[in-house]
Amino acid sequence: MTDVRRDARLRELHWHDLTSLTLTQKVSELLISAPWCILSIVSFDRRWFAAGFVSSFMFFLTGLRQAHGAQHYTLGIPRRAQDALLATLSVLMLSSLHALQATHMHHHRHALEHSDIESATARMSWWRAVVSGPWFIIALNREGYRLTRPRKRWWIRGEWAAIVVYVVAVLGWGPTGLKLFVAAMAVGECLTGFFAVWTVHHDCDPGTQLARTQRGWWKTGLTYQMFYHVEHHLFPAVPTARLPELAARVDHVMPHLRRHQVF
Repeated sequence: MTDVRRDARLRELHWHDLTSLTLTQKVSELLISAPWCILSIVSFDRRWFAAGFVSSFMFFLTGLRQAHGAQHYTLGIPRRAQDALLATLSVLMLSSLHALQATHMHHHRHALEHSDIESATARMSWWRAVVSGPWFIIALNREGYRLTRPRKRWWIRGEWAAIVVYVVAVLGWGPTGLKLFVAAMAVGECLTGFFAVWTVHHDCDPGTQLARTQRGWWKTGLTYQMFYHVEHHLFPAVPTARLPELAARVDHVMPHLRRHQVF
């Protein structure tokens, strides 16, 4: 099978200068989800349910952006600090992100192949991707533990244990706002197979269109640049904050890749 990642036209593209972040960009990446987390909990606590749900969605989106960067170690800070960020987000988002790191690295090596469990929902209809969500996130955690090295399994076991303690404590003694925030995160995890996988990989194949992408300032701004997905697969060492620059360069050598957009 041909693979778009081996296309000779990509050799013309200069990208190594896009792998670094400025100090401002690093700080932004580390703090990007915090306001949404606080706003979500406060809104739920005050019974502002619409604001709470919107803020929870935005926290989950920006948390995925942070986790994705840390899984690739592209946030521009020490690796151990990025591992600590993954552990923190694992608790808040109710899933071991070190387990998902293992399945995600496998996804990059075997994108859209039968062994690529991360892309499983992309091969389904949209509604099956939605309803299979609870199974999907459990399967990712289990497969991630199997795929990862023994040393990394300590991170995964620690994250699972911390999640259990956190959920029990919140449901038992936490304020209403935090309880609703935990419930929203559980729903978010169950929808990961649709929003984080199906949307960017459905009707794609490794040979011609490995993933979808996005253009338009308001669309990319609204989604925190998370849908430059084909560009990410072509050059995974480029941080999310630099993907708009990378996309402009990819458009020059392979403009057909932008035809398949997320929305």
